[in-house]
Amino acid sequence: MIDSAPVLIEEHDDRVVARLNRPSVRNAIDQATIDALHTLCADLERHPRVLIITGCDGVFASGADIAQMRERHAKEAREGINAHAFIRIRALELPVIAAVDGWALGGGAELAYAADIRVGSTRLRIGNPETSLGIIAAAGATWRLREIVGEARASELLLTGRTVDADEALRIGLVSSIHEPDELVSAAHAVADRIAANDRAATVAMKKAIAAPPNQHPAIDLELQAVLFESPEKERRMTEFLERRRP
Repeated sequence: MIDSAPVLIEEHDDRVVARLNRPSVRNAIDQATIDALHTLCADLERHPRVLIITGCDGVFASGADIAQMRERHAKEAREGINAHAFIRIRALELPVIAAVDGWALGGGAELAYAADIRVGSTRLRIGNPETSLGIIAAAGATWRLREIVGEARASELLLTGRTVDADEALRIGLVSSIHEPDELVSAAHAVADRIAANDRAATVAMKKAIAAPPNQHPAIDLELQAVLFESPEKERRMTEFLERRRP
């Protein structure tokens, strides 16, 4: 029996894999998908783990569900239905990895931008064609894409609605690596393995420092470091490092 849930969840001790699962509409993000992502976030807020988000059938997400978007008006726009879900994903305590295969357009691209780390497949096609539909990219692209690729490049991509292929996405830093489609999720797990090998408290602190606005630095870095400097795990790991270096 085929699972018809809009998001399929695979749980592990230290990570969760969330797979967008609406193949008949190329994983378009509808209200049921957003509801499922909120449920997932609630679970990860209670039991923090690394999150890997991916798609199915060679597509990450073709965008927001246009059939639903067409029926929305000013009231729904101001509610930020997709925007608030993606903000919640980015705010998760431990890192989020997007494994982006195939098309990631509009809201699908914005979901990928909400991740801390993005890895892509060789058939990646990512972009924001919203202005061709009479709307803007209002679920994070206007500020997150600028942070990822710089203001000039983000302006060009958002104002033209141009789609970026895998090679260009890697070149401009939109993804950190490119893999064959059948190796993509394994590559995301390899990133999660590297994260899991590090100290959990230090990882949480590092993500918090990265997310802080410029006017909070260096104060937030120093305060987070002060807490870590008193941790037994810091002393244990540094002692092991020094012992390994002894002749």
